Amino acid sequence: MRYISTRGRAPALGFEAATLTGLASDGGLYVPETWPTLTRAQIEALAGLSYAETAVRILAPFVGEALSEAELRGLCEAAYGRFSHAAVTPLAQLDHRHFLMELFHGPTLAFKDVALQLLGLLFERFLSKGDQHLTIVGATSGDTGSAAIEAVANRAHVDIFMLHPKGRVSDVQRRQMTTVLAPNVHNIAIEGDFDQAQALVKQMFGDRDFAGRFQLSAVNSINWARLAAQIVYYFYTAVRLGAPYRAVAFSVPTGNFGDVFAGYVASRMGLPVARLIVATNVNDILHRALSAGDYSTGTVSPTQTPSMDIQVSSNFERLLFDLHGRDAGALDAAMQGFERDRTMTLPVSLRDRAAADFASARIDHDAMVEAMRWAHGAAGQVIDPHTAIGLAAARAADLPADVPVVTLATAHPAKFGDAVEAATGVRPALPERIAGLMEKEERCAVLPASFDAITGYIAERAVARA
Repeated sequence: MRYISTRGRAPALGFEAATLTGLASDGGLYVPETWPTLTRAQIEALAGLSYAETAVRILAPFVGEALSEAELRGLCEAAYGRFSHAAVTPLAQLDHRHFLMELFHGPTLAFKDVALQLLGLLFERFLSKGDQHLTIVGATSGDTGSAAIEAVANRAHVDIFMLHPKGRVSDVQRRQMTTVLAPNVHNIAIEGDFDQAQALVKQMFGDRDFAGRFQLSAVNSINWARLAAQIVYYFYTAVRLGAPYRAVAFSVPTGNFGDVFAGYVASRMGLPVARLIVATNVNDILHRALSAGDYSTGTVSPTQTPSMDIQVSSNFERLLFDLHGRDAGALDAAMQGFERDRTMTLPVSLRDRAAADFASARIDHDAMVEAMRWAHGAAGQVIDPHTAIGLAAARAADLPADVPVVTLATAHPAKFGDAVEAATGVRPALPERIAGLMEKEERCAVLPASFDAITGYIAERAVARA
């Protein structure tokens, strides 16, 4: 399996190199040269398998020769053996057709653990072959940071520098990052928003001088290996609801488009997906793009769903690459125009292609609260605000009555206790394994959202290329 850049000017790489590199040198994102496919019989054969074994079957074609099947199985078993539920991503039924896919049973109580626990092990395996030292730089709107830090803390050959927008993540999200005092972990609160943090990370990768001094890599969903690991739970869930004999719809609360793009890849691989519902909050660039062709940035509005307070959705570029017929030159020109003007119009032809797989919805605060109250009152389920965005979109979707609808429950409700309590009157308790979080010491640098300030800080602490 070879990986190519969406912008067409970076060299093609194998799985190992694409994993260690993260962002392509031309500013694009790596994608498989072709989508692997599973036969109906291969999907049928997933029934009854453990989550780890399902991951082996789904990931094997993406990994190629980078790992043997036995090596991949060992990494998957190690990654998912740390989850608090044996099913890893269990289903909870809300009514006759609505389900929650619980993605919060990992160490940091968020869906990012499902991918990043495996990605941390992949980094360690690949780096152990030589004297390479990896400098991970990333931006987080909440959950990626803690999951990535948990995955690589105290690992040899890796330093991680994680940027988050100061004051725009929840207390639990912040503390899950800043209380990890491992010597290879560096938290940076920038005086700006997530889009500025994400732009700084992309600028670091694209700066020839800075990127040349360090072996940079990414843990955001711009890293293909992380996104590939998220494909697994679509197959695992759909098979338990009747795939490949019937199609399943998924509603995905999303800001950066990575989680829902993993569902798109699953459909390209042969999974019968009835619809992927892109559920946004009032920061609705994805809904505007898919429904009206308006992919233009605005001012980020802070909400009770901070992980979705995003205007520039990095992974949307991967979908645009496919919608452009994988014409890297055409996409490169479009993305350069977007980066210059902060706006792009999706023509009707592209929107029609997207509509074959995607629907979208913009969910405001009141609809989010109503979904939280409905889940608690009608089904006895306490859900976090992000999951509520997805559930509200799922319940409003126009789908055939016989199609089961799965909302991705992306975070444990205790990570957003104030919002949950305000909506439902219930204060969710932190699980025992992180119960002492609010009393731990924090360590974090506060820096301006400036390229020179951030790169200067990193350069003083990172290990340069040999």
